[in-house]
Amino acid sequence: MKYLHPAVKQGKKYLNPVPTSVGTGSLWGVLWKYMTNKAETTPKRKLGPFTTDATIYAQPPVSGLRITWVGHSSLLIEVDGLRLLTDPVWSSRASFSAFIGPKRFFPAPLDLNKLPPLDAIIISHDHYDHLDKHVIPHFASSNVPFYCSIGVGQYLQAWGIQKERITEMNWMDKATIRNSCTITALPARHFSGRSLTNRFETLWSSFAIRTAAHNIYYGADSGWYEGFTEIGEAFGPFDVTMLEVGAYNRDWADIHMGPDNAVMAHQALKGILMMPIHWGTFNLALHPWNEPVQRLLELSLAKGIPLFLPQPGVPTEVAKYSSQWWE
Repeated sequence: MKYLHPAVKQGKKYLNPVPTSVGTGSLWGVLWKYMTNKAETTPKRKLGPFTTDATIYAQPPVSGLRITWVGHSSLLIEVDGLRLLTDPVWSSRASFSAFIGPKRFFPAPLDLNKLPPLDAIIISHDHYDHLDKHVIPHFASSNVPFYCSIGVGQYLQAWGIQKERITEMNWMDKATIRNSCTITALPARHFSGRSLTNRFETLWSSFAIRTAAHNIYYGADSGWYEGFTEIGEAFGPFDVTMLEVGAYNRDWADIHMGPDNAVMAHQALKGILMMPIHWGTFNLALHPWNEPVQRLLELSLAKGIPLFLPQPGVPTEVAKYSSQWWE
């Protein structure tokens, strides 16, 4: 296959599956766009409050698959007796600073101290809205293993996670969780870096998660490319695809999909149910904050794609469902 192979480096930098532009433009040009933007990028009315009834976790999901959306790309996935946490971000800002940068529209609905015991934490890449320096130390005294893209382990170790608990994965690497679940790191079209000087120096990934009864896809961040078709052919069909629909812009078409391309990716992946992620939590783009879901609803109706849209913080059995929480 053309795209399904381990990531390669050119010098210090990892390469995307296809030529890719980060597309930020000049700093002043970007600042001007943000300064003159009139869209409601942050909700005018306060959202929530959203809370999680953590007592629900004492009972396993009837269907074998239940997801709690903490916001953005942070998901507590309960699948066939396992609990997996993806890209946990609880801080009020997705930023290097507690005082500036994109701020959450609502506090994380699930208290970190009320998280049920976890079987694994998956980290897709090192961007601030996916890797939270203030959350990782919470797990330092636990024994939960981390599965992350190559290079991300250095941050986890610096923040208190023992090296033996970290499995760094290249694209196409597989790992088994408790002998019952296989996760495979897969290509994505994105980039990495926690500063302007170390972009592309750690890897970024998507993940296929398979148990005996379920097969799901966590897309993390990616622009559209034909590799989704190969992933669908090799690893699909998927019971549910979790795909980013927010924080898109014409200048970022190579690295973020938006609703239209996410729907195309869902179909290429041979997905049955689609769960939009990476939206409705942080102001990361110039579009109205609720535009991604409104556009997705239009597309799903036109293309006959069932959606899974739970309310933030509510543990929800995975099935066709829309909570309409944003309204």
